[in-house]
Amino acid sequence: MASRLNPYISFTDNAREALDFYKDVFGGTLTLSTFGEMGDKEAPFADKIMHGMLETDSGFTLMCADTPPGMAHNPGDNISVSLSGDDAEELRGYWANLSEGGNVSVALEKQMWGDEFGMCVDRFGIGWMVNISQPQV
Repeated sequence: MASRLNPYISFTDNAREALDFYKDVFGGTLTLSTFGEMGDKEAPFADKIMHGMLETDSGFTLMCADTPPGMAHNPGDNISVSLSGDDAEELRGYWANLSEGGNVSVALEKQMWGDEFGMCVDRFGIGWMVNISQPQV
């Protein structure tokens, strides 16, 4: 898989509704994972979207998620740029350069879903997410 760059939009509690809408607009395949699937199935936000991805036949990719409790959600700055793929060396290089002089909010390290993931805001105020897919067993 080549590296991919796409928008990643955060919502307060309606990511599923937004993704269904975007699927109606653009068509394509929608994949959804909830917070409950990745953690506490009894949590009040268990049915909210931890990660959603719409991939269209036209080559568009849009990712969205609900903002978990305790994290700020500010309409207007609720969009980041996502870099993802399986070329770990390439993506770690992008991460090093993007995070240098910026603010790292999530260190690039292995996460509960098995991939390496990190979040930062670069020195120009742009939010970035980097996800390095791990080989499937």
